[in-house]
Amino acid sequence: MSTGQTSDGFRAELREWLKANCPVEMRDSGMSEDAICWGGRNWKFTSTAQEQWLNRCAEKGYTVPTWPKEYGGAGLTREQEKIFKQEMERIGARSPLESFGIWMLGPALLHFGSHDQKLEYLPPIARGEVRWCQGYSEPGAGSDLANVQTRGEDKGDHWLVNGQKIWTSYADKADQIFALVRTDREAPKHKGISFLLIEMAEGGVETRPIKMISGISPFCETFFTDVKVPKHRIVGEENRGWDVAKYLLTHEREMISGGGAGLSGGGRALGAVLNETLDTMGDTLRADAMRCEIDALAIGLTLERYKDQAEAGQGAGDASAMLKYMGTELNKRRHELMMTAGGSDALEWDGPVGNRAGDWLRTKANSIEGGTSEVMLSIISRRVLGLPA
Repeated sequence: MSTGQTSDGFRAELREWLKANCPVEMRDSGMSEDAICWGGRNWKFTSTAQEQWLNRCAEKGYTVPTWPKEYGGAGLTREQEKIFKQEMERIGARSPLESFGIWMLGPALLHFGSHDQKLEYLPPIARGEVRWCQGYSEPGAGSDLANVQTRGEDKGDHWLVNGQKIWTSYADKADQIFALVRTDREAPKHKGISFLLIEMAEGGVETRPIKMISGISPFCETFFTDVKVPKHRIVGEENRGWDVAKYLLTHEREMISGGGAGLSGGGRALGAVLNETLDTMGDTLRADAMRCEIDALAIGLTLERYKDQAEAGQGAGDASAMLKYMGTELNKRRHELMMTAGGSDALEWDGPVGNRAGDWLRTKANSIEGGTSEVMLSIISRRVLGLPA
């Protein structure tokens, strides 16, 4: 929106742009996992329309609408971002790009990165040219994340990294990984960690997929053996990576909570199921469905409130644990309802209602990723409510 342009003027301009640039094939907001565009060096577009939609949005800065223009965004204000989301939803436009770089690394770089790092890493994320994964959890450092043992030895102009990460989502498809690495083994566990950016194609990096009960395998083990990481690929200060890690976690938890609010397509999927089965539902199931929809609206509004506070310089902080917990539980409830509404058909992996059983099983991981529900409740009780330990 140009200087002096009204909200109504921006909305009208955006509507015209969407009408002219969003392909008809991309107007299906209740998209499946297979239809998501993740981008990256090896990404294969599912259609010409998907490629056009990404390129047109990236050129306009609409893959990351609130990022500064110099870093690949559109420089929209919060008010403009709300209008952008409303107009996208109005025509059912798909997200042009999904990315851990957008959700997690981008905000951390904007806050902690140097100007040169922002120029180097953010525009490729915005254009969908580089796909990132997250190297946080380890076999002995899940809920106790600060206990990471992957180590980086100082070799003058680089670190030599050795260790293992686990539950690294899509590591086998990612181009780069942002990882927590212990660079001072003598310091207290929260003090000796650095936040490093590592090329997945670098010699010594290996990934192994982890198969889940749902049949889908987004998770991997990642191994580092004498991996060289140049010194300039550190975000923030050496041995102060825990500060970056905590900041990034608040954004990850807000992102996961968005699934509960229906921001990832699940809410629209539930709405379609309800419309199809409303007449055959019992009163109890119908009431449960309505409660789920109302709770989703409440979480969505709460998320918007926290984003407004962030715009005013107040981050969600520890309250992100509350958002993550509620979003996780609501997303599980949503898929329980979809299973119930589908009846026996929903038990089939490739039945007439799709892979509802697999999607339902996948939601169980929501209680673990981004911090377990037990850890979230502990944070809420101690840091938000101020209850004794």
